[in-house]
Amino acid sequence: MSEGGRRPASGQGPAWAGTGPHDRRSGAGGASEGIPAQAMPPQADSAEPARGEPPPAEAAAASEQRIAELEDLRLRALADLDNMRKKCASQVSRAEAETRARVALQWLPVVDNLERALAHAQADPDAIVDGVKAVRNQAVSVLAQLGYPRRDDDLGAEFDPARHEAIASREDPSAPEGSIVEIVAPGYGEGDRQLRPAQVVVARSD
Repeated sequence: MSEGGRRPASGQGPAWAGTGPHDRRSGAGGASEGIPAQAMPPQADSAEPARGEPPPAEAAAASEQRIAELEDLRLRALADLDNMRKKCASQVSRAEAETRARVALQWLPVVDNLERALAHAQADPDAIVDGVKAVRNQAVSVLAQLGYPRRDDDLGAEFDPARHEAIASREDPSAPEGSIVEIVAPGYGEGDRQLRPAQVVVARSD
């Protein structure tokens, strides 16, 4: 037979054999074109929420509810704090008023005795002096009861800025420099409870 009419050899298919859609290994469709559709894994839908998580709308609603609850707790805490502050301020004010009343009550007898002394101003001068001394002693006793006893500093003692207030200085050859030569007003109280330092005159050299 002629070359153009030659038949293919036994066992060989036509030249186009193996080029069908199921036998193709390359081409426009790639390697996956020959795999049945049932064997392909399903594509995940990116729009669907992950398993165990609520939908976005429910999550947003839950967040807003939690924020509202926290805001309510914050406002309640602020209100409680303001009420406590007002209560403490009221208690302090009441305690201060009670303290002032107790102190004033202790001073009332002193005022009464001063008025009695003035009412007997025409009496014997010696009696008036004795009455004024009694009132003075009574006032000093009230200060001592309040925690501020009278302090009688000695003349000639060395000046102590923690206990004394120098209101003047004076030349005094008989006294050491810096010593106390006169007490103008006594001090009351001691240490941290000093109500007033003693007002003194201090000796100085020429």
